[in-house]
Amino acid sequence: MDTAVKHTGRVKQTFVYLGKLFRMFIFRNDWKVMPMAAVISGLVSFVVGKKMNVSMEGTLRGAFAFSCICIWNGFFNSIQVICRERPIIKREHRSGLHMTAYVFAHMIYQAFLCASQVIIMIFVMIVAKVRMPENGLVFDAGFDMFVTMFLITYAADMISLFISSVVKNTTTAMTFVPFLLIFQLIFSGGFFSLEGKAYKMSYLTVSKWGLTSLCAQGHYNDLPMTSLWTSMSKMRSLEVEGEKPVDDMLDYITASNRKDELMLKCGSNNQEKKYESSTKNVLKCWGNLGIFIIGFAFLSIVSLEFIDQDRR
Repeated sequence: MDTAVKHTGRVKQTFVYLGKLFRMFIFRNDWKVMPMAAVISGLVSFVVGKKMNVSMEGTLRGAFAFSCICIWNGFFNSIQVICRERPIIKREHRSGLHMTAYVFAHMIYQAFLCASQVIIMIFVMIVAKVRMPENGLVFDAGFDMFVTMFLITYAADMISLFISSVVKNTTTAMTFVPFLLIFQLIFSGGFFSLEGKAYKMSYLTVSKWGLTSLCAQGHYNDLPMTSLWTSMSKMRSLEVEGEKPVDDMLDYITASNRKDELMLKCGSNNQEKKYESSTKNVLKCWGNLGIFIIGFAFLSIVSLEFIDQDRR
């Protein structure tokens, strides 16, 4: 007998499907997303982690990279979960399944997956000695980072859940993933200069708000900018009319212990208002990520309410 026939209440149906999802986590090897999160975060920590929250450039690269990991995890957590059992959902919906209960069960289960992945990521970052923010802007610094990374992962998860509720099968669902990832990466605002309509489109991405929050928590605007010093160092031994002006300049700055002062001055002249380290800015980012979560969960429910009309 169908689950929906035996349990007609929304609350009961939610817990019945939640139990089913956790059984699948154990017996269908859905737990494999956990070690994958550890491996990916370990690789990223090895490549960009050492300079995160140390310099402007390192913080931006690190925030972008870890945002990408969160989005990647979120997308692959749920991109196939609904479409792979679409015939079963259609049958049970006709027997009395409440789509709100079905989606809420997925939301609770996906929140568990996302939180677990983020805990693993932060643990790996600590082991890899990635420098963490010293001061929190809303709560403790570590908990602020957990909340941000969880919301990024969960928002991407809900977008993917909506896609899974619309498409016909798992093959079609997987074809959406590259396009979703590319859109998030290009319009994050981290590495590509966006203007006009392109900049406005960035407001529609999870990556923008996640990256902004991580940079704000890392006190981006208070950090030194090292790119000028690095460029000048590469110009050593450059001769101009028989002289080496760059060498003389670098030697003077080093001898007078003004290297750090120079990099901090470069940083102060390249501050970004959008990365302002304030409670208001972080809460704004969290709020926008929350809108993604609620909005796409609602769209998933609406989409599934019309599943009986699907003749595919």
